[in-house]
Amino acid sequence: MSDDFDLEPQPQGTKTGWRRFLPSWKRRDDAMDVDAPATGSRLGTALRWGGGLLAAIIVLYYPVGALLTHHIDDDPSFAPPAVPAEASQTVAMAAALIDREVNGTSWPANAPWFFPAAILDNMPNFQSGEIQALQRVVTELRDQIGRSRGTSSSDRALQDAASYLNNQPDLWYIDLSRSWAPMKPSESYYNDAMKSLNDFNGRLTRGDAVFERRADNLLSTLDRIGKDLGAASDDIDKEIDTESGAWFDLNADDIFYRNKGELYAYGLLLKALGQDFKSVLAEKGAERIWSRMVGSMLEGAALQPWFVINGETASLAQPNHLAEQGFYLLRARAQLEEITDILQK
Repeated sequence: MSDDFDLEPQPQGTKTGWRRFLPSWKRRDDAMDVDAPATGSRLGTALRWGGGLLAAIIVLYYPVGALLTHHIDDDPSFAPPAVPAEASQTVAMAAALIDREVNGTSWPANAPWFFPAAILDNMPNFQSGEIQALQRVVTELRDQIGRSRGTSSSDRALQDAASYLNNQPDLWYIDLSRSWAPMKPSESYYNDAMKSLNDFNGRLTRGDAVFERRADNLLSTLDRIGKDLGAASDDIDKEIDTESGAWFDLNADDIFYRNKGELYAYGLLLKALGQDFKSVLAEKGAERIWSRMVGSMLEGAALQPWFVINGETASLAQPNHLAEQGFYLLRARAQLEEITDILQK
């Protein structure tokens, strides 16, 4: 019998005894001996991490970017800088509104798909409603108030301002559905309108322009604004008639915020117009009703629910924000018609 033990050799790196309970670390020479499959594994891991990070950035890009862009400014106390006594408060307010919306905030109405603001909905509708009101008031300045007795030619600056404002709010540099050539964006047109309005007010201050503060001019302007408010009210009626009761009426918020912008701009512009025609309103005894009309518009513009719901009008469970807005619209329109009756006497 032999005293030699025939032990099988242990694989290199195998731990024995108490050492087997300790963690393992690769030796430097082992770590450097990396074959191609290990390199491929690390590359795959890096690609997966990179792809995940890119996906996260894309997912966050739109909502975070849109959240940072979104801003609906319905401040009822907004006012232009100091206006000289000889200038028009209405013209100054129109120019200040354009400047604030185009230069002071973003203009998402014409944002292409690769901008986060492209997914915004309420802010573009609000700004479009403001532009609609500005179009009406500046057109009336051009056709009625900014010329002598309606017989002289229109003021060139007011012509330009009205023309620039009549451009759609969704024009961008490139839009192949409209033109193959690069285009001028909406903001540039509206900035040109602002410059033309400021030019008119500057010449008015120097006595080189006309601003006819007559009751018939005011009456004509109010008549056309009243028709715009009637059209906005009709839009609400049609939407309630066809879609009320639906929890997710995707068109309701478009109508609501477009009307909100129109009410807001009209409220500020008519507040300024009342200052321009202060003597006429005082002579006719219409100052108080004028103030109430402006208040109704700005109260309607202050409505801002978390979600716009077009619920059943008699429902206790579903609110109807369109109907609530329609109340202020109709009240403002009724007060406007009362003012026109007073001016006709």
